[in-house]
Amino acid sequence: MEKKQSLITKDGVSFLIPFILVTFCFALWGFANDITNPMVKAFSKIFRMNVTEGALVQVAFYGGYFCMAFPAAIFIRKYSYKAGVLMGLGLYAAGALLFFPAKTVGVYGCFLLAYFIMTCGLSFLETSCNPYILTMGPEETATRRLNMAQCFNPCGSIIGMFVAMNFIQAKLNPMSSDERALLGDAEFEAVKEADLSVLISPYLIIGLVIVAMFLIIFFSKMPKNGDQSHDVHFLPTLKRIFGLKYYREGVIAQFFYVGAQIMCWTFIIQYGTRVFMAEGMGEQEAEVLSQRFNIFAMLFFICSRFLATYLMKWLKPARLLVIFGVLGMLFTLGVILFQNRMGVYCLVCVSGCMSLMFPTIYGIALDGLGDDAKFGAAGLIMAILGGSVLPPLQAAIIDQGNVFGGFPATNFSFILPLLCFVVVAIYGARTVKR
Repeated sequence: MEKKQSLITKDGVSFLIPFILVTFCFALWGFANDITNPMVKAFSKIFRMNVTEGALVQVAFYGGYFCMAFPAAIFIRKYSYKAGVLMGLGLYAAGALLFFPAKTVGVYGCFLLAYFIMTCGLSFLETSCNPYILTMGPEETATRRLNMAQCFNPCGSIIGMFVAMNFIQAKLNPMSSDERALLGDAEFEAVKEADLSVLISPYLIIGLVIVAMFLIIFFSKMPKNGDQSHDVHFLPTLKRIFGLKYYREGVIAQFFYVGAQIMCWTFIIQYGTRVFMAEGMGEQEAEVLSQRFNIFAMLFFICSRFLATYLMKWLKPARLLVIFGVLGMLFTLGVILFQNRMGVYCLVCVSGCMSLMFPTIYGIALDGLGDDAKFGAAGLIMAILGGSVLPPLQAAIIDQGNVFGGFPATNFSFILPLLCFVVVAIYGARTVKR
């Protein structure tokens, strides 16, 4: 009991209530991330697009992270972590509620704009909440504390996946992509209108939940920990933190890790659909079953993250990062080589290997940065751009159909996540050596 209290107690002051409120924000952006991943397939069907065009959802989504990270850091440095959290929640709610006018207009680009605004808010949230959690207790347990808070991120992700599967995918018109392509313009517009009405409902509800969370935090007393300096010295600070080799390499490792995560969780739908349709299932049934496996993957991710947080009592975070990185590489090889359900099972196991990577890379890279952690956090959040850059590359491979004399392009496309895990494992090994 004493150890648990010391984890979120500093100088005799308990941060339990602020820790709970900020940790709840981790679940909120987890929901946004994982209700969105299956939308690549959904938008592709609704607007009769190929996988590459559908993957623009991820470009807009993670592009918002990239564009807003350093403006968020400047805002937080000038004001406070609490102000950053509130700004993030405000933009998140605005983007989610914009789905209603986007549906009214019925243009794909309007949805991309709503996603972009929503993720500008998520960028504020992640740039604020991650380093805020690091300050809520002793420095020596900071990475472990962040791993604990990050355990609740996939809880929100599972809810997002569940909502996507049961309240969006299961309720969309069951016509296959090929059948939709044969519809006349009037029939197509009627089907599209009905499907978009289904798609936007969860986003409108979460927008209202975010408004409620905004009000709770606004009226709550939050610690000013880490808010000592409000002077903005952007370029000197940037030069100082990027002069640290372990920070620079951490940003690179985070870029590739996030790319791997988004590719695995986005294209498990395409991968599973191909496997299950080969077994004789219809397209929609195969998609729903694939999403169910995506939920299994997230459950494994959560269990593995709690296990990794526990193991950090005895093993250094960097050493665990190497172990999980190598396991991720091995399971991804299975995803590439197997052309049946074994490949799907391997893809589920990959999620368990990814569980500790984001917070561990984050904690290692920000170690010892002090007040510079506000800008350091922004660089690591900008690295989430990997989730915008790499999935379209994988989608372009998938659109090839078959490669190398009939080998499924969907399988071969997972060569990209494999290379990402190589980078993560190397970063962990270099940190252990240092």
